[in-house]
Amino acid sequence: MTNDLTAAADRTAPAAVKILIAGGFGVGKTTLVGSVSEVTPLRTEEYLTRAGIGVDFLDGVDAKDTTTVALDFGRITIGPELVVYLFGTPGQERFWFMWNDLVNGALGGVVIADTRRLDASFASIDFFESRRIPFVVAINCFDGVNTRSSGEVRSALDLDPQVPLLIGDVRTRVFGRDILLALVDHLMAPALV
Repeated sequence: MTNDLTAAADRTAPAAVKILIAGGFGVGKTTLVGSVSEVTPLRTEEYLTRAGIGVDFLDGVDAKDTTTVALDFGRITIGPELVVYLFGTPGQERFWFMWNDLVNGALGGVVIADTRRLDASFASIDFFESRRIPFVVAINCFDGVNTRSSGEVRSALDLDPQVPLLIGDVRTRVFGRDILLALVDHLMAPALV
């Protein structure tokens, strides 16, 4: 019994890092969490119903039939001493009040954007900027669709020059990894100056 208690006392829990994934409705937040999580992600998807007519705006995502109503959750174990927790926000405006709780303790953020609906990204960028939380922007190119250059996107979103901007398909694990690595580099940049 004493040996069990001693062994338990010697073990330490890994440090946890929390990252918030935000963006408009249907831009790929749930998909990103699912593509990089080492565990089956927790999803709170519900079917869109007639009750959402006039409330939920499906312009540009007409084929979408579900939406996140609370959060997405995923995990990445970096090593025995570090675990990354990913929290995806709901994208529809009526659920934005939840973002204030989800952001507690977040070290940084990712804004997923779709060049066909860039205006859906403004609220996410404002959210991180107003809280002074470092973030990166990832342009999601579902099916290779990207209608603008990175310079056009940066200008349209009025991004500060130091905010990393990546373009790719969040369905691929490699692009998801690149997004998170860009965020880590962005978080560490001030410490290296």
